Amino acid sequence: MGITRKTKAVKKLLSLFEPTVSAILAVDLIAQLKEEMNKTTVYRILDRLENEGIIHSFVGSDGLKWYAKCTGCSSNNHNDIHPHFQCTNCKKVTCLPVEIKIPIVENYTIENAAVFLVGKCNECSS
Repeated sequence: MGITRKTKAVKKLLSLFEPTVSAILAVDLIAQLKEEMNKTTVYRILDRLENEGIIHSFVGSDGLKWYAKCTGCSSNNHNDIHPHFQCTNCKKVTCLPVEIKIPIVENYTIENAAVFLVGKCNECSS
């Protein structure tokens, strides 16, 4: 099932990802959109966008779910396996433009991998 219609709600949610390369916390998306849609609608749209390969999700160091835009993914293949970085100072979470090669492990089928790095970003280190 694909997103065949870009409804007003889908366009509004996607617009929140446009001005930044940073990931967005799910609860922050819900808070930003609370006047326009309820929490269930936000999560339903996020699930659809993730299934379509438009966004991806990961769990941060705080145990909360984050979302970020995909690059070159599709509904059949999420091919942007990359590390995510959270600054301990400004709390911003970004997708790092580093490709990670996941090894083939005999007798295992790896369907998903996550690397989450924590430290100080360039802006906070200087």
